[in-house]
Amino acid sequence: MSSRPTGHRARKRFGQNFLRDPGVISRLVRSIAPGAGQRLLEVGPGQGALTEPLLEAAGGQLEVIELDRDLIPGLRVQFFDKPGFVIHEGDALKFDFRALQGDGPPLRVVGNLPYNISTPLILHLLRAGDAISDMHFMLQKEVVERLAAEPGGADRGRLSVLAQYYCRVESLFTVPAEAFVPQPKVESAIVRLMPAAGVTARDEELMFEVVREAFAQRRKTLRNNLRGRLSAEALTALGIDPARRPQTLTVAEFVRIADHLVEEPN
Repeated sequence: MSSRPTGHRARKRFGQNFLRDPGVISRLVRSIAPGAGQRLLEVGPGQGALTEPLLEAAGGQLEVIELDRDLIPGLRVQFFDKPGFVIHEGDALKFDFRALQGDGPPLRVVGNLPYNISTPLILHLLRAGDAISDMHFMLQKEVVERLAAEPGGADRGRLSVLAQYYCRVESLFTVPAEAFVPQPKVESAIVRLMPAAGVTARDEELMFEVVREAFAQRRKTLRNNLRGRLSAEALTALGIDPARRPQTLTVAEFVRIADHLVEEPN
């Protein structure tokens, strides 16, 4: 397994911190458990430290998305003898994952995500629906805690609700800053996101708007944050105390509010 540096200097504007620890890499690959015949896609391969063992575990079939043009020639050289290695040059935030899947099997997406794009990229991927079979990401530990936060938890917010609307979220293990070059100032963690059938809103876009408005001022109650949407009496009729704060609500309760608004718009 190669995790040696290639002389490329990490770029702050891309949020680059290259994974170097062989033990962490091996544990991550075991968690992902790639298999032959699967459609594996790595976001941000960087210098290929995770790419090489993923390729081996996936039977030589791996696609990657890389934004930094200076890294792409090195990746092409490093994996020149792997015909199943495909590079997509571009910004993952603007990538059409449904189009990439095409008529093939759903994508298994993995990556050590830059901290500055992790949240918007996850939201973008969640919208890809059944084009994605699962996701394994290394993220800032704080983001993983938000993704996995249960109702009532201090870390629960808009990202928690949206992720859990689409997926089963599992925090796997913590990764110390020493595993990267350069070392970030925060700890990282590995998260597994498994799309799972659950409650479905009649109007998803409306539900997302309700969630955003509910968390606009998380210290305020639903009565205050949603006053432009529905009354305290309507919340009570739905079995939801208007004095509750947004972080206490389950995904199903947000869906209940949104479905009520579809039936009885103001």
